[in-house]
Amino acid sequence: MNDEMNQLIDLQKIDTELAGFDREISEQEQEIDKRRQSIDEKKEAIAHCQDRIKELQEKKRAIEIENEDAGARIKDRQNKMMQVQTSREHQALLKEIEENKRIVKESEEQLLATLEAMEQTENEARELENLLSAEEKLLDEETVTVSKKIKKIQNRRKTVAKKRDSLAADLKAPLLKRYNMLLTKRDGLAVVKTVDGVCQGCYMSMPPQQYNEVRKGDKLQICPTCQRLLYYQEEEEE
Repeated sequence: MNDEMNQLIDLQKIDTELAGFDREISEQEQEIDKRRQSIDEKKEAIAHCQDRIKELQEKKRAIEIENEDAGARIKDRQNKMMQVQTSREHQALLKEIEENKRIVKESEEQLLATLEAMEQTENEARELENLLSAEEKLLDEETVTVSKKIKKIQNRRKTVAKKRDSLAADLKAPLLKRYNMLLTKRDGLAVVKTVDGVCQGCYMSMPPQQYNEVRKGDKLQICPTCQRLLYYQEEEEE
């Protein structure tokens, strides 16, 4: 295998390692983002509960007013019963009294249901607030821990990145440019093995003659399907 291909293989190993560091950092950041998202969702749920409580309070007040008004009408009609002189007027007042009694009864039932809904919503809000407080405390702790982890990963990455810069500097500019282009376009995999005439990047077969050339390793070979740089390596050499 020629020296350039050996350098490219080493460069690919380093870039794969660097990509691993980047994934580790991203995973750590995602955990913090999930915690923040959960906190935001609870804050939104608490705000919704608070809005609901205000609505129920307004509804409660409206029901109480309706109940008081109906009660006042009942007393008023009962007082008028002593003054009426005809049976027709008497029946009309009785009908109004019964109607207002119905309103009082229904408003009392509505008031009870509203109070129960308020209590349930207030309990839900308190539970969410307790969970929110606990999650905010965990977020503070996890943020410190994750920051330390990321810093360690970044330090390890810097060391490997220096090796990468040193190795890349030894490659010819056109070859390095091609390698970097493939690295970007082929999901971080520019240099791949061939096994039994199959590219391990796209898993497509190549012409037998080209496979023989790859095995010789005299010059750089390119996969006819994915354009990745190819190399051959005996199993015992790995």
